[in-house]
Amino acid sequence: MDADVIVVGAGLAGLVAAHELTSRGKRVALLDQENAANLGGQAFWSFGGLFLVDSPEQRRLGVKDSLELAWNDWQGSAGFDRLDDEDSWAARWARAYVEFAAGEKRSWLTGHGISFLPTVGWAERGDLRADGHGNSVPRFHVAWGTGTGVVEPFVASAQRAAADGLLTFHHRHRVDELLVADGQATGVRGTLLAQDDSARGVASNRDAVGEFELNAQAVIVTSGGIGGNHDIVRRYWPERMGTPPASMVTGVPAHVDGRMLDISAEAGVRLVNRDRMWHYTEGVQNWDPIWAGHGIRILPGPSSMWFDALGRRLPDPCLPGYDTLGTLRHLRTTADIARFDHSWFILSQKIIEKEFALSGSEQNPDITSKDRRAFLRARLLGKGAPAPVEAFKQHGADFVVADTLEELVARMNALTDEPLLRADAVRAQIEARDLQIANPYSKDSQVQGIRNSRRYLGDRIGRTASPHRILDPAAGPLIGVKLHILTRKTLGGIQTDLQSRALGADGAPIGGLYAAGEVAGFGGGGVHGYNALEGTFLGGCLFSGRAAGRDAADRL
Repeated sequence: MDADVIVVGAGLAGLVAAHELTSRGKRVALLDQENAANLGGQAFWSFGGLFLVDSPEQRRLGVKDSLELAWNDWQGSAGFDRLDDEDSWAARWARAYVEFAAGEKRSWLTGHGISFLPTVGWAERGDLRADGHGNSVPRFHVAWGTGTGVVEPFVASAQRAAADGLLTFHHRHRVDELLVADGQATGVRGTLLAQDDSARGVASNRDAVGEFELNAQAVIVTSGGIGGNHDIVRRYWPERMGTPPASMVTGVPAHVDGRMLDISAEAGVRLVNRDRMWHYTEGVQNWDPIWAGHGIRILPGPSSMWFDALGRRLPDPCLPGYDTLGTLRHLRTTADIARFDHSWFILSQKIIEKEFALSGSEQNPDITSKDRRAFLRARLLGKGAPAPVEAFKQHGADFVVADTLEELVARMNALTDEPLLRADAVRAQIEARDLQIANPYSKDSQVQGIRNSRRYLGDRIGRTASPHRILDPAAGPLIGVKLHILTRKTLGGIQTDLQSRALGADGAPIGGLYAAGEVAGFGGGGVHGYNALEGTFLGGCLFSGRAAGRDAADRL
């Protein structure tokens, strides 16, 4: 045997699994098709949001949360409807994960040195129904260090294990085949790729320079999802979401290619829920890209007005920060706009200063560097938008700025192949909304949502602008943002039991074969069901990677 366990994929789930194994004295071979600069995979680039329930941070802000409320939200969001088949394990994973988030998760993370911002974000507020999709309360806990900080302790663990002779890094090893004999995983076979010194996230070469085969008593597949491969995204695009976009921006590096899903299926693994995926509607082109088609997601507060490609305000619950897939479905299934791959935010300078955040570790240098003083200056005490947001406003291809609405609409029309927006129609809709600001109550659902946000201390301090007329010159200038579909997450994948053991076509575990992280739908082949509550992707990698590593260690 070349190792006790082979881990395929050096992202967060793989690193956590390796940590659990090496801390028990097991020998691990950690394989990845990328170079050493890419340790941590997608998680390194993330904002570092983690879903926690009834945390000290929530309680300090007056948020009343509970396991019962979180589980009600999860079930309403997931909409599990394949419980006798593809969701049979996913639903059990969901319950276990919510219990983890309400229990051991925070102390386990802090035990690894991970701490959190004092404010808690209110992500994915939902479809406006108590029993439907969305978070009833703020649960989005951002780690100090963003995703980089979440990855950091597990990278350090792998490096210590390597120094102690318990872990061997096999960079530039692309797995092409899982070896399974008589119902038992025995190893992997694949291609040695030529050395490549590209920086983290930059697409590397695929030049073959040899072959390899490694053997072990167990194999853990943690290879990520499909977000970097638009062809696969379109192939599995669900009919319920209308037509796939002709053009999208990409929220993950090119190596997130989905290869190991079909390779696992060829080895007899069962894939489920492949029609479930998570893509954002608030993507913008990165003015300083790292990978091809690099897109960044705007994390919006509740105040920007959202218009379709023809200049019509989006209906409920298609509000900023509310219902990601509901908005995507509206944009892709409404007959007269489905041929367009964009929508629009219109907002004021006052809104962008308070409400715009950008997803990604590199777009949040104050949090990523754990610079608390810089965070206070930029987010709470400073004037103007955070520097990365201001850079997008100045340099981003999708941002236009103007003092008058007519000038703004003309500049927005210049960003499309044909002028689709009428300034008078846009003005009428904004003026109608602005009339609702005169009173502390309103019939407009978005204005109601703004006032609801400001009742929550965390949003009032740092994430929601005081209600104002968008067309008030004192709040200007006006800003228009062209929004694209941004590829991101796979919600289905390899079906696993609660120990992260990969299941075969007959529903029984394949001996010694595990799957964790996004390739396993973050647990069970689809722990999120149809919708995510946000902060649950990193957490799914942590929880499923931990389960795989612990069970494999117990059985060796």
